[in-house]
Amino acid sequence: MRIATYIQGNQRYVGVVSEDGQTVQALDVEPELAAQGVLGLIDAHEDPSALNKLGRGDAVPVSSVQLLAPVPRPRRNIFCVGRNYHAHARELSGSVFKANNADPAAWPIVFTKVPETVIAHGDDVILPAGITEQIDYEAELAIVIGKGGKNISKAEAMDHVWGYTIVNDVTARDVQMRHQQWDLGKSFDTFCPMGPWLVTADDFDGANTRVQCWVNDEPRQDGHTADLIFDLPTLIETCSRGITLYPGDIIATGTPAGVGMGLNPPCYLKSGDRVRIEIDGIGTLENTFR
Repeated sequence: MRIATYIQGNQRYVGVVSEDGQTVQALDVEPELAAQGVLGLIDAHEDPSALNKLGRGDAVPVSSVQLLAPVPRPRRNIFCVGRNYHAHARELSGSVFKANNADPAAWPIVFTKVPETVIAHGDDVILPAGITEQIDYEAELAIVIGKGGKNISKAEAMDHVWGYTIVNDVTARDVQMRHQQWDLGKSFDTFCPMGPWLVTADDFDGANTRVQCWVNDEPRQDGHTADLIFDLPTLIETCSRGITLYPGDIIATGTPAGVGMGLNPPCYLKSGDRVRIEIDGIGTLENTFR
């Protein structure tokens, strides 16, 4: 099931998107739940299959509504995983990351992005003029947690997943390198486009899907989640080690090879560039940088 958060007639709704992505039907939920987007649904229904019991409104064209990020305002920072595709780890091994001698296959690299980074499909990503000159894209599959927990085992990890969405882990490479810790270079306002909607876990196989990215219609990234260094259960286990995960928490699982930093010469984004990300079984996330 595809679940979108959107605005129609100055009111926020959560609704079920048709398989072809052309129409959406509002779910019959309280306005205060709809105001939180999919996060409200997760809080009210730990099992997404319960949504089948909810009433639905008339189908309206997706083109007639304003899509928001599925979780417009995460309740806390987004967990993100760095260098988690084998080919991506290789492409950056000769870059500034070569100063870091850590084996990328030893432990997942985990950092965070603040909630203010989140924007929707179609929104503009704002380039921080005068602060950075090296803006990069990173197409990623994101896990959305449904059932909270701490010290979750790999064997039980997938029982905690409510759904999946697409994120673009936009990065200021020069800021990322300048501060060594990655959070500042990852956390500028608008640096986490998310969407266009969420697909529930019972309708999607995150371990077997294709992740692609284009910049101005030029192919840049084309990977498969089978190439992950650390699989999805391992990421959930790692992020929950001694840390309580809550319903609605988001884990971005890493990006395939083909980022701007990895090209020769590096090619960073500029004003007017369009980045389009597609993940099979979810949809398309596209944003312009200005």
